[in-house]
Amino acid sequence: MAKKTKNQGSKNSEVATATLRHIRMSPRKARLVVDLIRGKQVEPALAILKFSPKKGAKLAHKLLESAIANAREQQRADVDTLWVTKSWVDEGRTLKRYMPAAHGRANPIRKRSSHMTIVVGEK
Repeated sequence: MAKKTKNQGSKNSEVATATLRHIRMSPRKARLVVDLIRGKQVEPALAILKFSPKKGAKLAHKLLESAIANAREQQRADVDTLWVTKSWVDEGRTLKRYMPAAHGRANPIRKRSSHMTIVVGEK
């Protein structure tokens, strides 16, 4: 078993985070959007999300703006030096529904949800 050590002297410092929970969108679709902005500077990331046609892009855009506002208010960070250091999507609760099918059967329908998190920091 490998021993975990703290990464001291790391250049990536987390400044602020924002989380959006219980999004009625499958995690697989949300990850496509979040992967576009990971590791990018904040201004280009906002531009990418603004012009992306996906539903998750609008949600991620608002979430990124919230993370920037959190950095500005809580940490007094300079917005021009912020980067999207981490971003991920976790699976949320799945609503289980059933659709009637032929011969008296029922087909399951899984309505998935997800939790989206964006962390901004200085590089």
